Amino acid sequence: MSELLKTTSRRSFLKSAAGAVAIGFPTIVPSSVLGKGKRPAPGSRVTVAIIGTGNQGTNDLKQFLKDERVQVVAVCDVNRESEGYWSGGVAGREPARRMVEQHYGATMPSGTYRGCSAVEDFRDVLARGDIDAVEVATPDHWHAIPVIAAARARKDIYCQKPLALTIAEGRAMSDAVKRYGCVFQTGSQQRSDKIFRHGCELVRNGRIGKLHTVKCGLPSGSPDLGKTGHRKAPEPVPEGFNYEFWLGPGPQAPYSPARCHVNFRWNLDYSGGQVTDWGGHHPDIAQWGMDTERTGPVLIQNAKGEFPPRSELWNTANHYYFECLYQNGVKLIVSDQFPMGVRFEGSEGWIHLDRGKYQANPASLWHSVIGPKETRLYESANHFRNFIDCIYSRREPIAPCEVAHRSITIAHLGNIAMQLGRDLKWNPRQEKFVNDPEGNKLLSRSYRGPWKMG
Repeated sequence: MSELLKTTSRRSFLKSAAGAVAIGFPTIVPSSVLGKGKRPAPGSRVTVAIIGTGNQGTNDLKQFLKDERVQVVAVCDVNRESEGYWSGGVAGREPARRMVEQHYGATMPSGTYRGCSAVEDFRDVLARGDIDAVEVATPDHWHAIPVIAAARARKDIYCQKPLALTIAEGRAMSDAVKRYGCVFQTGSQQRSDKIFRHGCELVRNGRIGKLHTVKCGLPSGSPDLGKTGHRKAPEPVPEGFNYEFWLGPGPQAPYSPARCHVNFRWNLDYSGGQVTDWGGHHPDIAQWGMDTERTGPVLIQNAKGEFPPRSELWNTANHYYFECLYQNGVKLIVSDQFPMGVRFEGSEGWIHLDRGKYQANPASLWHSVIGPKETRLYESANHFRNFIDCIYSRREPIAPCEVAHRSITIAHLGNIAMQLGRDLKWNPRQEKFVNDPEGNKLLSRSYRGPWKMG
């Protein structure tokens, strides 16, 4: 059987298995395929590869290893192994490979397992017909190219937030996912938290009255994480790190430890600072509660940001404030000066949501029961399992690409407005600024050859 036919058969099997159970027909598929019982047979597992095994990629790898329906068969990173990650930790493709093989080896009679490949180039992963799904957990400037290539290769995709480096990239990613029919989950895991879901249901069902203002409190600053943040001067590229590949479509720049790994997010060539790093979280919840998750604001105003000089290695906003006005009159405000979380303010009360906690005024409204005929939001208790569930069912996951694109667009609009220092009119349907050529130039970036999106 050819690799293409193997992949097609596997996908057909997964889809038909879920469908057979859904309509009540008998099936030879083991109950563990649906998350019950023991580990399913190899032919029915979802084969997964992790592209980007640094900070979040390694954490996510641990979550996939917990799912008995998953078999991790490959890991990919341009760094073989080094320090420079969260809290000075060591990461890279070799530590990830060892983690996978130790995990599976613990279940083998021999105590060993050698079935996970470790590669440098993501294209080697996408060329494999025996891989069903990939996670893309690379720095932001390396999301669009592998995601679009993975969609074209008919892989299902879990991509970490923030979805894209630019608005143009996000649009291209969402279009590719739709065109090729991929199951796509964004790592905006707050959507799989019952506190955020219940709070948004209360807002959507009018428990706080007419919604008029939403405030998103995000972190400030450019923290020096790990043991490499002070090393901003150019240094020789360490052995085992393909720095040229790491730069990829970004501009040519000298290597320094503070540019890469844990600290890439503080440089506008690769990310957007805390505005975009947390823009995939609390503003995403704001859109969920506002019922605007597939559109966007029409005006970005009163934007104020403190940026280091563009020539500095870390040049993202240290402090920020901007307002987004929607067509329905609701105002969304994003700032590092607010308490962390999302605060929905209405004519009859307010709700503040954060990780693991909530506040409500009046307090009694939190305990209001959502009726069977009221608006109920997508329920997921585990973000990673929801992704695998949807690979079997072909249902849309809780954090699909288009929704993630619209959410992170808010952060990009805020960064652009702060950099330009003026109010901007936005057309959410056309995804362009109104009568502002200078602003529209900032919706995309030029790529360094030979890299391109399509």
